[in-house]
Amino acid sequence: MSVSTAAAAQTICAPLPVLGRDVTVPLVTGGEVTYAALDYAASAPALQRVWDDVAAYAPYYGSVHRGAGYLSQLSTDLFENARRTVAEFLGCREGDQVVFTRSTTDSLNLLAAALPADCQVFVFETEHHASLLPWRDARVTYLDAPRTHQQAVETLEKALADRDPYGPALVCVTGASNVTGELWPVRELAAAAHAHGARIVLDAAQLAPHHAVSVADLDVDWVAFSGHKLYAPFGSGVLAGRADWLVQAQPYLAGGGASRKVTRREDGGVDVEWHESAARHEAGSPNVIGAYSIASACKALTEAGFDSLVAREQYLIEKVREGLADVPEVRILSLFGDDAPRVGVISFVVEGWNSSHFAAALSAEYGIGVRDGLFCAHPLVRTLLGSDPQTQGECGAPEAAPGEKSLNAIRVSFGAGTPDEHVERFVTAVRELVSDGAKWRYRTEDGRCVPAV
Repeated sequence: MSVSTAAAAQTICAPLPVLGRDVTVPLVTGGEVTYAALDYAASAPALQRVWDDVAAYAPYYGSVHRGAGYLSQLSTDLFENARRTVAEFLGCREGDQVVFTRSTTDSLNLLAAALPADCQVFVFETEHHASLLPWRDARVTYLDAPRTHQQAVETLEKALADRDPYGPALVCVTGASNVTGELWPVRELAAAAHAHGARIVLDAAQLAPHHAVSVADLDVDWVAFSGHKLYAPFGSGVLAGRADWLVQAQPYLAGGGASRKVTRREDGGVDVEWHESAARHEAGSPNVIGAYSIASACKALTEAGFDSLVAREQYLIEKVREGLADVPEVRILSLFGDDAPRVGVISFVVEGWNSSHFAAALSAEYGIGVRDGLFCAHPLVRTLLGSDPQTQGECGAPEAAPGEKSLNAIRVSFGAGTPDEHVERFVTAVRELVSDGAKWRYRTEDGRCVPAV
C-alpha cells in the first residue's frame, strides 16, 4: 500500500451498511466464505437504511392519487414527497419535472419517444446500450470513442456544427463509464451542445451512486438513472429535467393517471385531455415502493456526505489499481489514461485467460462476484480490446472454453458498502490465479464457464 493510500485509510468513513453483507456462499474447493459483492455497476446491494424505511412503510401501502382512504392519502403524500426529494438530490431547476420510470433504459426510451420531429441525436460509441439504442425514430450520428476529454468536446462540437439541416438536436452522454469507470467532461459537453443549439441528456446510472449530481450546476437538460444502482431495490428509475418536450409529446403510455379528462364524442369516439405534469408519462398504478426506495437512498447518501463517500471510494480504487499493477499479466482498460478521474468501476483482461473462466474461478474458489462479458457496451469494449467492431458477441460471455481467447473482459466494481476485506481478497485472488492457476476444472455450459462436477 502506498503512503498516500495508507494516509487516506486513516481519514475516510466506514462502509455504509448494506443487505447481504453477512451472506456466506459455498466454495467449490470446500467450506464457505462471506460473499464479496464486487458487481456494483450491475446492481448495487440495497442500503440497510433503505430496506428499513420500505419495511416500515409497507403496512401502510395503498393506491395513490385516486383513493379517499387514509392509507391512499398517506401513500400519495409519500409518493409526491419522494418526487421532491429526488428533485432536491439532483439539484433540479424550477420548472423541471421528475418522472418515475422503471430504469435508466426506460427513462431514455421515454425521452426518445418525446423527441420533436426531425430531431437529430448525437451519441458516442462508448455509451451503454441503454443510451446507445433508444433513438430508433431519430436521425442518429454515432461518434467515435475519444481518447481525451478535449477530444470528446472537439468531436461533439464538429459534429454539431456540421449537422444539416440545422434543427432540433439532442446529445446523449454518460457521466461515468460502466466499463472503465472514467468520468466524462459533462459540463464542457453541455456547454458545447448549448453553444450549437442542441440539448443534452446525462446518463447518470454510474455517476449518481458515486458523486453528487446537479442538473443546474452541470447545465444538462435531463438526467436519467436507475434505483438498483443507487442502493435501492425494486424496478424503479428517474428521468428529470426540462418539461417542454415532455409536455408537448404524446404520453409514453396511454391510460389512467396520464389522463386528466376523457369524454365521448357524438360520433362515438373519445376525446382525451392529458396531464401536463409528470403524471402525463406515469400511466397506470405507479411503483410507489420503488419511488420511495429511491428517495430513501437519496437521503441516505446525502446524509452520509458525498465528500466522505468519494474519499473512501478513491481509497479503494487506489488499492485495487495498485494491486493489479503488480500483476504484469493484467491489462486495465482505459479510454483517457491512468490519471483520469474515475468511480469504482475497473475492467481488465488477463493474459492467457479466458475472461469467463477467470470470473468463474473468482466466484467458485474465492466467493467473489464480478462481471465478465461486454457489459452491454459492445462497441466500447471491442474498441478497448482492439477487436473487429463487427465481431459478434453477447452481453454475457461468448462461447469460449477455459484457456481460449474471448472477446470480453472482467469488471470489478464497488461503492459505498464495500469493506476493505472484499477488495483485498479480490487482489489476492487475482495474484494467486495468475501465478498458480485455478484449483478446479471448468467447462462451458450455455455460453458460461462453470465448475465441472
